[in-house]
Amino acid sequence: MFKNRKDAGNNLAFALDFYKGKNVLVLAIPRGGVEVGYQVAKHLGTDFSILISRKLPYPDNPEAGFGAVAEDGSTILLEDASLWIPDEEIKEIISHQIHEIRRRIKVLRKGKPLPEITGRTVILVDDGLAMGSTMRAAIELCRKKKAKKIVVAVPVAGGRIARELDKIVDETVILEVPRFFQAVAQVYLNWYDVSDEKVLNILEKWEKQQHHSKG
Repeated sequence: MFKNRKDAGNNLAFALDFYKGKNVLVLAIPRGGVEVGYQVAKHLGTDFSILISRKLPYPDNPEAGFGAVAEDGSTILLEDASLWIPDEEIKEIISHQIHEIRRRIKVLRKGKPLPEITGRTVILVDDGLAMGSTMRAAIELCRKKKAKKIVVAVPVAGGRIARELDKIVDETVILEVPRFFQAVAQVYLNWYDVSDEKVLNILEKWEKQQHHSKG
């Protein structure tokens, strides 16, 4: 069990010790992944930013998703999604999520572009993976931008998605793969929704630390 996302991030950071001082880029998926990613980037002394990827929710069950879209438009769809949802509705849901992605880029990243990914080792961080669609869309984005190496690092994942991701990226670092996996929250003692404000606080803290260390 992890106390909270900060604790999970610290544990994950130590598991990634190999990357200390190696000019890698840590990209966290907001909102839940940002606190975890911040601890990782701080420990490793790397560059840090956020990569925005959004779940595509089922119209009648927004908690569940049939895929995801990343900020460059990279889209992952479950193979049978179109059997349940008409194509027009899928397009509408994607369009709605792209609108939300643009809002998050403006608000959370202050409109700045993603850091340079081409030719770099990128560590993609989230607070855990259930379906893994948002992470898959993020991987697709990094592939298109020609990352040299893609590492997926999360505190917890379901067994199936852990095995699937292991086949499609260069490395996975997953601390817990529970035998009976129900939800990411099951390995956290203190689980809460992360607000835009919390994400902004973390990113502003990071900026100040960078400014201070360069000053």
